[in-house]
Amino acid sequence: MTELQKEIGRRRTFAIISHPDAGKTTLTEKFLLYGGAIQTAGSVKGKATAKHAVSDWMELEKQRGISITSSVMQFEYDGYCINILDTPGHQDFSEDTYRTLMAADSVVMVIDAAKGIEAQTRKLFKVCAMRHIPIFTFINKLDREARDPFELLDQLEKEFGIGTYPVNWPIGCGVSFKGVFDRDKREILSFSEMHRGQDKIKPTPCDITDIEKMDELIGEYQRAELVDQIELLDGASYEFDLEKVRKGELTPVFFGSALTNFGVEPFLENFLKMTTPPLPRLSGDKEISPFDENFSAFAFKIQANMNKNHRDRITFFRICSGKFERGADYFHMQQGKMIRLSQPQQMMAEERQIINEAYAGDIIGVFDPGIYSIGDTVCSPKNKVQFEGIPTFAPEHFSMIEQKDSLKRKQFVKGVEQIAQEGAIQIFHEPNSGMERVIVGVVGVLQFEVLEHRLKNEYNVDVIRNDLPYSYIRWVKNKDVDIKKLNLTSDTKWVQDFKGNNILIFTSEWNINWAIDKNEGLILEDFNRN
Repeated sequence: MTELQKEIGRRRTFAIISHPDAGKTTLTEKFLLYGGAIQTAGSVKGKATAKHAVSDWMELEKQRGISITSSVMQFEYDGYCINILDTPGHQDFSEDTYRTLMAADSVVMVIDAAKGIEAQTRKLFKVCAMRHIPIFTFINKLDREARDPFELLDQLEKEFGIGTYPVNWPIGCGVSFKGVFDRDKREILSFSEMHRGQDKIKPTPCDITDIEKMDELIGEYQRAELVDQIELLDGASYEFDLEKVRKGELTPVFFGSALTNFGVEPFLENFLKMTTPPLPRLSGDKEISPFDENFSAFAFKIQANMNKNHRDRITFFRICSGKFERGADYFHMQQGKMIRLSQPQQMMAEERQIINEAYAGDIIGVFDPGIYSIGDTVCSPKNKVQFEGIPTFAPEHFSMIEQKDSLKRKQFVKGVEQIAQEGAIQIFHEPNSGMERVIVGVVGVLQFEVLEHRLKNEYNVDVIRNDLPYSYIRWVKNKDVDIKKLNLTSDTKWVQDFKGNNILIFTSEWNINWAIDKNEGLILEDFNRN
């Protein structure tokens, strides 16, 4: 095995997804603790003086206690090099999560044991299923009152159409939570609320038929209940099949409590054994192996002003094949010319470290002078490839944004354009109008709040925002059409993007049908683009 194959083979790149408040960011922090990447975990929700989650680097995230933008973290654990992509749970930021899932080889899905599957989890699962991404399930918060575990498994199977294999099984929940029983190793991991991850919990080997020992560990009542449940699982549940796991057809299920650090380490150890090294990627009809010695990567995220001390713009690339070397020249497919990826760095949220090399599976950030777009491919000039683009979601909410202080026009234009290039917002303008005010389109309304906050804090610009009633958007495909002569309803608006493309925004689908019916030959196109 070559050094290249060895390095790529030990990479594991995964995203963590969940509904808000299911414990995703807490679980991420506990992984980092085990890898020695951080010394103490930050409280995601706490008083103003409390530590904040490492992965939540944006000021607004710390104030609101939610993840707004995806974070990238790399650490070493037990011989593996792990790249974690922590995603926003809130539905208003699902577009950022979708792009991040494009860069992951597998997914950890965190579910609140009391609430079960929630709306945002359903949406994200569909994206994973579309790409056949392996999914590992961590059912969290067993130290609180929870639903019946069979009910949770049944919900997973029925709603997602996926098989489940519980690797361990909870013994009670809430105040009567005693721990978990490992089905394969036939041992009990005893729960202690005082344990916060200082030492590894030592499991107690215990065959389920050893009544005396079981009664001593968990009590007669819970022993009898556990025996019945395990017999039912062993007889009726899905069998473990690693191939099905890797095809996204079977999800291994783990129970635990991220907050108290219970069950996190066994989950991480099992996950690393079951998940795959970096997977091949498609360039047209051709499959690009991660072990191909020629470097290739695609951009899946752009972020300006991650650190107030830097005031720069970083583009995140997922390396798909080969080895990246600092100082080497690579080919930028979209520009059609050679470039050098400058200031290559790896991340621990907003903390950065300049690197000299990286391998397939790794995520690297590079300084971006404004030349990259989401979905761009960079590769070795010896073997040019181009990965498929990442679709842009159609905005569903629109607002008119203008600066309060006309003297800050330059900062306003720079701020709006840079934030739009990150892909979280889309900007339009009324024909023949300048940049004093723009129309902003977003997938979720919380993005408006993020935009206002960032313009004020990163660009020192206060804005006036007026929400607009539109919900639907369409491209005008006909290049030669005179928009002014179209027969449109009074609540249809004509706007342009900053490439001069004509776009119509509507208040209802009825208005879209009116525009098509009353204007012969008009071709409108859905607003999803690469």
